[in-house]
Amino acid sequence: MRWLDKKWHKVVEKKLIEVGDEPFGEVIVHGGNDISGEEANTNARCERMNQVTKVVFLLDITKVGDNVCFDASILVAVDIPEGITIIGDYSFWCCRSLKEIKFPKSLTSIGKWSFRQCCSLEQVDLLHTKVQKLGDYAFGACTSLREMKVPDSLQTFGGSAFYNCSELVPSDVKTYNNNAVVAYLRSVQSDDAEDSGIEVEEVEIDGTTYFVEVGDDNEECAIFDVTSDDELGDEIGFMLNGEAEFE
Repeated sequence: MRWLDKKWHKVVEKKLIEVGDEPFGEVIVHGGNDISGEEANTNARCERMNQVTKVVFLLDITKVGDNVCFDASILVAVDIPEGITIIGDYSFWCCRSLKEIKFPKSLTSIGKWSFRQCCSLEQVDLLHTKVQKLGDYAFGACTSLREMKVPDSLQTFGGSAFYNCSELVPSDVKTYNNNAVVAYLRSVQSDDAEDSGIEVEEVEIDGTTYFVEVGDDNEECAIFDVTSDDELGDEIGFMLNGEAEFE
């Protein structure tokens, strides 16, 4: 949805300038601003994001900002308007109810962790877009993803872009005329999880041992179960600044 009515657009834009990209009850009005990871993880913002059911984009923006819809847990559908070329990092991470995304033709890049853990997402259609790059973990842990349609322009894949997409197999990927994505999927799905670009270490949390992705303290590092064979299990949460957050 876009604010095509200029009068209403001016009212909304004035409000946005006053408070920034803050959710208004069930609606978040987005003007292309990035939200810092620190701000996105505050309890106050997370509580507000858990009420959001609609995203309204202001006119003439070219980027969906970083972290803008992080943890919008009941958001079901998003219509990203024409003119947007970049979906930023972590934009829709942990939108666990998200089932429908309409991408614009103008889209060229999808950032890291953009749709990670969108576990209700079953289909992604990018055929009509100009996407050239998927960032690290762009669709990681989208455990319901069954079909992926991508354009011939897509050539660059970040580490583990489809990690733990357990329902997605190479034959479910549709391309124009090359097999870059299919070959990529086959390569990562034929490896063990430890060899797919993830470096982990054993960490004891409340008396239980888990595998935790190696990273800086101020980065969100995935937490994984340890299987009965002492191998990497399902992703069950993340670690940030030494604090564990479980799903």
